[in-house]
Amino acid sequence: MRIPVIASAVLLLAGCGSYEYRDNSAAVDGNPLCMSRPSQPGEPVSRDCERDASGRWSSERDGQPVDFKRTRDDR
Repeated sequence: MRIPVIASAVLLLAGCGSYEYRDNSAAVDGNPLCMSRPSQPGEPVSRDCERDASGRWSSERDGQPVDFKRTRDDR
């Protein structure tokens, strides 16, 4: 009986927040200046070529309302 109660509480609390994930690997792979890698450890790498992945949990409610009204031209 405990597991369904805990699972439902987790699902309800998960609906109150959002998780944002950022990853710049595709931008680094697409940059032709980042094709050459440093050959020695400790060599500097351009800031544009550094791979970074991060996540952020937020419980703020800063979303914008969605307008579902259709204009006359869309009908």
